[in-house]
Amino acid sequence: MNLRDKINEDLKSAMKAGDKIRLETVRSIRALILEFEKSGSGKELNAEEEIKMLTSAAKKRKESIEQFRNAGRNELAEKEEAELKIIEEYLPKQLSADEVMAEVKKIAAEVGAKVKEDFPKLMPVAAKNLKGKAEGKLVKEIVEKFLSGN
Repeated sequence: MNLRDKINEDLKSAMKAGDKIRLETVRSIRALILEFEKSGSGKELNAEEEIKMLTSAAKKRKESIEQFRNAGRNELAEKEEAELKIIEEYLPKQLSADEVMAEVKKIAAEVGAKVKEDFPKLMPVAAKNLKGKAEGKLVKEIVEKFLSGN
């Protein structure tokens, strides 16, 4: 079942259950899908595009949470956190920092990266292999940490 079908099913379920937050969040994801399909880019909605779309939506929620917390608007931050949890259900399981470190070590061995100067060699491969499985910011931090020998 592709993302579009899953979203439509979940939309129906949320309507029947009267779950406002889920309904709103699923509708926003559906809107992203429709926007992509009508963009005229000629691209097919594949798994990679779906992950990119969902990751972007999750990132926006995380930024909003931070902004709301800084402004003392906890009720809005909690709403965004609830939406983020729902969006994360559609994303592949995110790797922990330890799992990312293990992957980075494996990739470093493959590309022969050992020192800080090897960052341009290691980072693109790590980012590509871990795309959708871990946040880019976390991958970058771990690659830097690995190359600095910590």
